[in-house]
Amino acid sequence: MEKIPMTANGYSVLEQELKQRQQVERPRIIQAIAEARSHGDLSENAEYHAAKEAQSLNEGRVAELEDKLSRAEVIDITKLSGSTVMFGATVTLIDEDTEQEKVYQIVGESEADVKAGRVSISSPTARALIGKKVGDSVEVNTPGGGKSYEILKVAFV
Repeated sequence: MEKIPMTANGYSVLEQELKQRQQVERPRIIQAIAEARSHGDLSENAEYHAAKEAQSLNEGRVAELEDKLSRAEVIDITKLSGSTVMFGATVTLIDEDTEQEKVYQIVGESEADVKAGRVSISSPTARALIGKKVGDSVEVNTPGGGKSYEILKVAFV
């Protein structure tokens, strides 16, 4: 069973979603199924079929969340330090072509959100940055083409 690295914040978000799905969504869907059943013939009852579909999707997500949480390897980034890029690091980069500054935090796959500045440990950007230090030049091969960055700062926040 392969461990899934994630930050404490990422773990907390998954726990909250699981709790929401188990304690709020599940009872709501069960109520919708019961109500649809009371309308009679189930073979032509669209409400019943929609509620059963919602139940299937919810239970699938619950199982997925339970699996991720059971395999989670929570890494406390506040205890990390240094100038080498690793999991949990917040890296400030400068695009060597456009001179634009970008800031990314390297996180687990389930917590990645590029628009919020969080890139997955398995992304091309993170893979290119891992092990590098401040001042290093990095070539990132992205689906949109190659990009060159210089690492300006590595922090663990």
